[in-house]
Amino acid sequence: MIRLEVKNLRKTFRVHTQGGIEVNGFNDINFELKKGEFLSLFGPSGAGKSSVLKTLFRTYTTSSGSIIYYKNSGEGINLSTANESDILSLRKNEIGYVSQFLHMLPRISAVDVVSEQLIFKGESENSSRAKAKELLDYLSIREELFDLSPLTFSGGEQQRVNIAKGIIAPKPLLLLDEPTASLDKTNTMKVIRKLQELKKEGVSMIGIFHDLEAMDMISDRTYKLSRVL
Repeated sequence: MIRLEVKNLRKTFRVHTQGGIEVNGFNDINFELKKGEFLSLFGPSGAGKSSVLKTLFRTYTTSSGSIIYYKNSGEGINLSTANESDILSLRKNEIGYVSQFLHMLPRISAVDVVSEQLIFKGESENSSRAKAKELLDYLSIREELFDLSPLTFSGGEQQRVNIAKGIIAPKPLLLLDEPTASLDKTNTMKVIRKLQELKKEGVSMIGIFHDLEAMDMISDRTYKLSRVL
């Protein structure tokens, strides 16, 4: 089953501080993603890898081309032209995004940040918190930190909370922007094992890695991007 079909995708940015000139972000991006498949975006810095992910998530609008997302029912939705209401619904139920940095409100505890993803799906608070604690523990977050705000954590700890938030209630399509960038070898391998489990459950993923060993371990295919001149 095809989960995502990207055709002739192109993005330009208008730089208003430079007289409105247009800068090429990327162009001619073409790939398909199957159910349960992991595709890694690969290429030099400045090639537009993160911009591609943000365009797929519709943080950025599309300059041209199409992004067809297929639900389990087989219904296809063009993310390039879908209205904002449909995009918000897809983000809630179908498409997840794990960025490089944790974005959250102050004073919310680590366990609440993670468990609320399950609560949104209808699980009880007790069950959700128990599963959140189990996942945080697996990702080497110390128990005494569970009820503290992750904003007080180290960069690596924040990244692990961010990953837990993104994978505890996985959506059919998961976009990951350097999920292991701040992690040591041990925790990188723990994350890779969790992502391998998600693949077996049928979750489709597109990711960016600077750690080439981690990328090779999780990827079914890679898609190479080049800098746009």
